[in-house]
Amino acid sequence: MNAERPWETPDSEWRARVNLVRAGRRLVPGHWPGGARCAVALSFDADHETFEMGAGRAAIGRLAWGEFGRRRGVPRVLEVLARHGARATFFVPAVAGLIDPAALRPIVGAGHEIGVHGWIHENTSRLDRATERDLMLRARDALQAMTGICPAGHRAANWDLSAHTAELVAELGFAYDSSLMADDEPYELVCRGRPTGVVEIPVDWSRDDAVYLLFNRDPPTRPWTPPEAVFDIFRREFDAAFDAGGVFQLVCHPFVIGYRSRIWILDALLSHARARGPVWCCTHADLADWVWRHRDG
Repeated sequence: MNAERPWETPDSEWRARVNLVRAGRRLVPGHWPGGARCAVALSFDADHETFEMGAGRAAIGRLAWGEFGRRRGVPRVLEVLARHGARATFFVPAVAGLIDPAALRPIVGAGHEIGVHGWIHENTSRLDRATERDLMLRARDALQAMTGICPAGHRAANWDLSAHTAELVAELGFAYDSSLMADDEPYELVCRGRPTGVVEIPVDWSRDDAVYLLFNRDPPTRPWTPPEAVFDIFRREFDAAFDAGGVFQLVCHPFVIGYRSRIWILDALLSHARARGPVWCCTHADLADWVWRHRDG
């Protein structure tokens, strides 16, 4: 693309960029397990210290902030999930796991899924293909060594993808990706016009706790939404998914949602979901498997 004068970009070039990664067929099954009205796919990006380290920084205070996510945030999340009998997916940068591998055991032991989330929460869009492939493999292998389970899913750190990410996810045999936003229901990833067989479980900024509650100095952001309003947004997203019989997918961070003044959001959301009717609280891997096996309705 012509960065200075984008209107001068040739048709062939902008069409090639647009068609590099596209949404293929929607994967909306005709029914959910156990007669559930909708699927609830909760995810937690357990970045911990790598939220700082992936940007090439190592400020002591911010590393401690990440450590809070492991020490207090994750246990609080696990407690809420156990109370509601809900399974979820934790996307873990490999280095965040390597800092304290024992901290992954309670997650896996409770029946939750561990997914790949970069090596050190690096910005994938800045990597060449060989480096990105190497880091994706190293991250998957490291998580498998720590948990005994080969990760089925991938989520790019910061949802920043390179021109090669989607192809690599397919090439390396991941069942699903969860980094893109072309729909609010799962779909098949298409790369360069070819279906990949990879399920995309789409994310969105409106369903991410960090958008509303993250404190950051660089770039400067401040929590601007009270917890009550965040709960209302998430509840409305769930209600719409429930009414449509579709998927409610949510992204949270243990070092964001895990504070005492915020963890109630997750608890209240699950209580509300159960009160609406039968829901299937599933891992992203289980969701990807179900929608792919029932892709023809």
